[in-house]
Parts: sequence; structure tokens; C-alpha cells
Amino acid sequence: MAGLVAILEDDGDRVAAMRACLDEALPGTEVIFFEDAQKMIAWLGEHLAEVVLISLDHDLPVRNDAGKRLDCGTGRQVADFLGSMPATCPVIVHSSNDSCASGMFFALKEAGWPCSRIYPSEDTAWVGASWADQVRRYMREGWIGPRTR
Repeated sequence: MAGLVAILEDDGDRVAAMRACLDEALPGTEVIFFEDAQKMIAWLGEHLAEVVLISLDHDLPVRNDAGKRLDCGTGRQVADFLGSMPATCPVIVHSSNDSCASGMFFALKEAGWPCSRIYPSEDTAWVGASWADQVRRYMREGWIGPRTR
């Protein structure tokens, strides 16, 4: 399985759970995690053709770096960027911010991206359940795997 998976997620427990799921479901696939929307957008600008799956959280941190406020943005910024590009792979929107996540989902859907909405619950249990199920569904549908591009 070649290709890259790009995930916008700032929670370490979620990152670990997602990495474990993808190691099992998509062994050998490189997974790149971002916690800053602009960094992800810049990276996608160069690598989108290689990406087989994207997963986006909405709420990202505001950090203090050497006394400076560093706003990591939101998943909506990445969704809007993707909406300006031709659809190339499926996107999972995984955020507990219901109204913002719904907006991301509909913006991607309207732009022609195959996308789904996963509702986080029970700490990280949802990652191994509904999120991993959606990854496997995209595999069964041929979006991810041997028939990928």
C-alpha cells in the first residue's frame, strides 16, 4: 500500500490511537500528523497527489511560544483549502465541535470530496470503533488500497 495519510489532530492520545489503527489497517503507509492548519495546508500544497486519506479535527490550540501567541488555526481552514482543489481522496471530519464540523463536512461535500463525519466519544474509544470502521469502508469502496490512483 503506497501513499500518505494526512491528519490534523493536536491531542496526543488521539494521535496514538489513530496511528495504532492505521498501522493495522494500512501497514506500510506513512502517516503525517499536523497540529497547525497552515502547516498542513502548505504540506498538502506539495503532497496532495500522494495522499490517500485525510482526517481533520476542527479545534486546534493557541500556544505561547517564547512569549508570542501562536494560533494553530482550525480544520475549517484546511477544509476550505481542499474545497478549492480537485477531489483526490476521501476525507474524514472528526471533531466534537458539532456546528463547525458540520460546516467542514458540507463545504467538502459541496466541493465534490468524498467525505464522512465521525463524532468523537468515550475518550479515544471512537478511534478504534467508528473512525477505524470508516477507514475500512473507504478501503472496501476502493478509495484506499490497491486500486488507489
